[in-house]
Amino acid sequence: MTINFEIPENIQQAAQMVRYIAETTMRPYSRELDENEHARPTAFTEAMWPILSGQQQASLTKIEKQLEAQKNGDVAVKSDTKTRPSNHYLSMMYMVEILSWGDAGIYLCLPNSALGGFAVEAVGTPEQKLRLLRRFAEGEPSWGAMAMTEPNAGSDTSAIQTTAVFDEATNEWVLNGEKIFCTSGGLALDESDGLVIVWATVDRDAGRAGMKPFVVEAGTPGATVVKAEKKHGIRASDTVSIAFNDARIPADNVLGSPEVHTDKGTKGFKGAMATFDASRPLVASGALGIGRAAVEFVKEKFDEAGIEIPYGAPYHKLTAVQRDFMEMEAQLKAAYLLTLRSIVMLDEGTSNPLEASMAKVKAGKAITWVTQKAVELLGMMGYSREHLAEKWMRDAKINDIYEGTGQINTLIVARRLLGYTRNELA
Repeated sequence: MTINFEIPENIQQAAQMVRYIAETTMRPYSRELDENEHARPTAFTEAMWPILSGQQQASLTKIEKQLEAQKNGDVAVKSDTKTRPSNHYLSMMYMVEILSWGDAGIYLCLPNSALGGFAVEAVGTPEQKLRLLRRFAEGEPSWGAMAMTEPNAGSDTSAIQTTAVFDEATNEWVLNGEKIFCTSGGLALDESDGLVIVWATVDRDAGRAGMKPFVVEAGTPGATVVKAEKKHGIRASDTVSIAFNDARIPADNVLGSPEVHTDKGTKGFKGAMATFDASRPLVASGALGIGRAAVEFVKEKFDEAGIEIPYGAPYHKLTAVQRDFMEMEAQLKAAYLLTLRSIVMLDEGTSNPLEASMAKVKAGKAITWVTQKAVELLGMMGYSREHLAEKWMRDAKINDIYEGTGQINTLIVARRLLGYTRNELA
């Protein structure tokens, strides 16, 4: 694996546009949307939709070419489109970092397929990808979401109680249960073209092996938003609880093969993990944006106060403030490098579960510390709601919690490095 630290020109150009959106439709509204938690950032979604829908259309075109190549038996074309490295995830990394610099909560209101799209791409058939993701490439802004966490099943996914039962008489799946902390769940179910990927069990006795992802589209009877969360940070984000009461979905809305093989290992659970392998590096990217916002603000205030950071000076000659600030920069850079590594692996088609968890752990912990240190160094200016430093501290912590807590991801890293199984190291 080779990492080129030069940002490709096409990504730099796209980043300029995204940076303008972050500066004009996000940062100026950070405090207002933090104070009015359930208001929606319409200016931001309208600005981002043309960019995101264009990216989705490019992905769909690639899938269409792969399907056409398979139908024609063109091995050369099929191989090329499957293995050629791209900068898709690298572009997403920089976009997410910049948007989170603008505002982490507003960023999470992106009108795109989001985690739901990751699940479709990780588990769905090519035909399902085309059918389900096309809505995010045309028409009006649409949202996707993924629903996995439950009141009694957080990190322990084997405890999921939401059930999916196949009704042969109607050729439908019937879902029952409740999901909580579903990001963009309200947006996905409120809009006509939205969708939520719901992880449910078809066989509780099979544990993780019985898990399957189901596509619940907006307007599905029996799928209801029952609560909008009041949160500590990322308050602009749409975070809801969803109840499923005999929610019926078409038979082909189960991702992957419609056949359920509960006797063949943990295929369903591996699908969920494949989703996280792609999403965790992007969560880390979001953390980087918050961290950069805090570091830049501290440096700005230091400059105004005449506090210099003598990078070439011996460590023992630095003041405590200077050492702390340099450590903030070092922690941010370390998280960036681990995130970049996991992202490059995604673009090269290399399996990255270890690296994805390492990036997620480091970014979550580092940016939590960096933003807390920013508030500390700024004193009352940091703690005051007049500035955004205290908000960045509140926003940062979620990166150490969602997409697998820091503790769970640390366990994943340890198991893979030491060669232990889940039963041997829990």
